[in-house]
Amino acid sequence: MGSLALEYYENPQDKIIEDYLNENGSYWISNDQWRFEDHQVIEKDFKRFTSLRVKKGVLLDFETFGDIRLKNQAKYYCLFSLNEGRFNAGYAYGKVKKRIKILGASYPYSGFEEGEEDWGNPHGYASDEDERLWEAVVGVLIRFFKNHYDGRAELERDIWHALLIPGVKLAAAIKRQKPSLSFVEIPNYYRESVKRYMKSLIHRRSWSFCTEMLVYLRYFYKSFYGHGYGDGFQKELSRKDVEGYLGWVAEDYEHNNATFRSKAVSFIRNYLDFIQLAEFEAAPARDVTRLIFDEDIPKRERPADTLEKIKYIPEPVRNELDAAIGEIEPAEMKTVYILLRETGWRGTDILNLRYDQCLDYVWNSRDQEYIPYLYDEITKTGIPLHKIPIRPEVAEMVSGLTEAAKEKSTAENNPDRYLFNTYEGKCKGLPYSKQAFAAAVQDLIGKKEIRDGDGNLYHFKTHSLRNTRALEYTEQGMPIGIIQQILGHCSLQMTLHYAKVSENMLYQKWNETEKLNLFQLDVAPPDPKHQGTEEIHYELVRKNLDAVKVPFGACFKPSKIGCKNQMNMCLDCASFCSAKDDVPEYEAEIKRVTEQIRIGEKLGREKWVDKNKEYLENLKKMKNRILRERLVHKNGKLREE
Repeated sequence: MGSLALEYYENPQDKIIEDYLNENGSYWISNDQWRFEDHQVIEKDFKRFTSLRVKKGVLLDFETFGDIRLKNQAKYYCLFSLNEGRFNAGYAYGKVKKRIKILGASYPYSGFEEGEEDWGNPHGYASDEDERLWEAVVGVLIRFFKNHYDGRAELERDIWHALLIPGVKLAAAIKRQKPSLSFVEIPNYYRESVKRYMKSLIHRRSWSFCTEMLVYLRYFYKSFYGHGYGDGFQKELSRKDVEGYLGWVAEDYEHNNATFRSKAVSFIRNYLDFIQLAEFEAAPARDVTRLIFDEDIPKRERPADTLEKIKYIPEPVRNELDAAIGEIEPAEMKTVYILLRETGWRGTDILNLRYDQCLDYVWNSRDQEYIPYLYDEITKTGIPLHKIPIRPEVAEMVSGLTEAAKEKSTAENNPDRYLFNTYEGKCKGLPYSKQAFAAAVQDLIGKKEIRDGDGNLYHFKTHSLRNTRALEYTEQGMPIGIIQQILGHCSLQMTLHYAKVSENMLYQKWNETEKLNLFQLDVAPPDPKHQGTEEIHYELVRKNLDAVKVPFGACFKPSKIGCKNQMNMCLDCASFCSAKDDVPEYEAEIKRVTEQIRIGEKLGREKWVDKNKEYLENLKKMKNRILRERLVHKNGKLREE
């Protein structure tokens, strides 16, 4: 038996472990060998792994543990990992079983939370393989139980679990992964500084951004410590040290995307700049601007290269998929596909829909009728209430889904009111997964033998539906600013990455343009003196300017210069031109932003409200200036010359 006597409860967490092992009967705590055929939970889980033949016998063996407390800890770790999906029965049988057996015979302490940083076995091993197995699992267990016995608040611990942090910006689909941030690999000397910095990000940036930031912070400290630096190096950081770091980045990320190299420098500069402004004790003594220059940050991937990597579903494949989607299994994935095709939203956005607030009808004064709109919160870009119009037949489908969800949902099986909810099993209360959706579509492709241009079965990716919808919007003549709003992009530049046109459409539109009379020798150039003062002199614009229509005006940025005004909607940019014809667009945007501020105040999104108020003020100033001056273009004459 694995039960502890009451006098052994040195820590309340020991009682939690024993209670957990006693759930669903006392099988887990009473048996030191867990067998497939003994418990239906294991058997049900193991049936999914058809490639493995063993369906009877010992799954995990704890008989080598002599200490009862240690044995219960090992059992708790294994059962918790099986229940939470950290590993499955197949992995436990193939990878964990032998390691646990060796660990029970070798571990010299009475609890995994008491282990030392040096995990070497003082008794030696029968083979090098056994030593590797022992070290592979003991480190995981020590970190796991140090966190388990840590009585501090969640944001004070060394491992943060997203589901335990109120207000974190977490996409619904990611919740299935039970995401966490681990600071264990950050050196002890700097760990509290990094955690304090991450606290400043966790509620204003997306979880995925925080995860990425921590990756580069780990790399930063690992690089310096790995090259002989010690505690306190950051305060004395010099330009020479930074130059060394730039060399390590170039070497370590040589074969990676250019964006990785860029973030390994830019993210670290943001971090050092923040802790210096916030006067952290560990901040560099020298000004960060004198340590890391703008020129030090490697250029990110070229837009042309990014466009090449964006995958669109070929038209023949798209048509076959649309026609066959009614046969997808499970059938509920059909509605997910339809909404993705209809909207062009991310898979996480659709799976994040809530049945009590995802559909509404807005009065359209032009058509004199109510138009259905789909509502959602876009966690990636921080938009609290994103809405777009949808077709009546799609709205009818969503209405049916909401009614069904209301009937089946309770506070216990769907506390967050997801439209696409899992009502039973270990994922109860969580939405469908993107992986399950992609797998269902891929199975349909195999069943219907939908092939690509090379004759192979088409390889489906969920995000390609979003890219394809952006392509369709563009080819149908939708303005780029409207596409940006529908897709929920923060910047126009991001939308431009997606919104291209196919070669067929490019030729068709070009062929439909008016034939130019370029061979008439008597054509005189236009006289600038006869042009109205309220017009843009496009014919005088140099050919190497972008000269594209953007929201509220036109952009005359030189094509070789990067855009630095994406988040300000170009309003403060010297390359931006706006005239009286753009005033109605300003008025419509002012009305929309005013409504966004009202919604943000209602939801308690203070930072969102502040940003929108600043944006609203810029819009009003520009509109008033246009009404006074009729044309606003700071560098207009320079661009023409």
